Amino acid sequence: MAKIPGKTETIENTESATFEPSQATEQVRAVAEQGVEQAKEAFSKLESNTETTQKAFESTLEVAKTTRNEVSLKTIAVLRANAEAGFKHLEALVAVKSPSEFFELQAAFVNKQIDASIEQAKTLQAVMLRAGEDVSKPIKDAFEKALKELKAA
Repeated sequence: MAKIPGKTETIENTESATFEPSQATEQVRAVAEQGVEQAKEAFSKLESNTETTQKAFESTLEVAKTTRNEVSLKTIAVLRANAEAGFKHLEALVAVKSPSEFFELQAAFVNKQIDASIEQAKTLQAVMLRAGEDVSKPIKDAFEKALKELKAA
């Protein structure tokens, strides 16, 4: 029985804490196994995210190649149309019989080419905007998926 100085109560049946090596070993083993499991889980997530990112980049490159071809074809079509219009205009100018007819024909050609250039620019702008969206979509989707997974975790 132990007495606490200044107190009238006594503490009886006190047991001292004993160190048991078998329990300590089990606890260390459990903590180590838990650490290994967490490391495996983290590596698995990292590997999954890496694969997702790689697929997104591959998809982006494929879309970029397809889009580049589409833009190139549209640009070639615009250049071809402008060249054909220029040749037709030259043929018409060769057949001109008076200066007034020349100026009238030239003014009509310039107006027509301005209108055509505006339409061509609108078409190319639409193609380029869509191309930008298409190229960035796989990366954007992968980024949004990663953010959702981080919020869920």
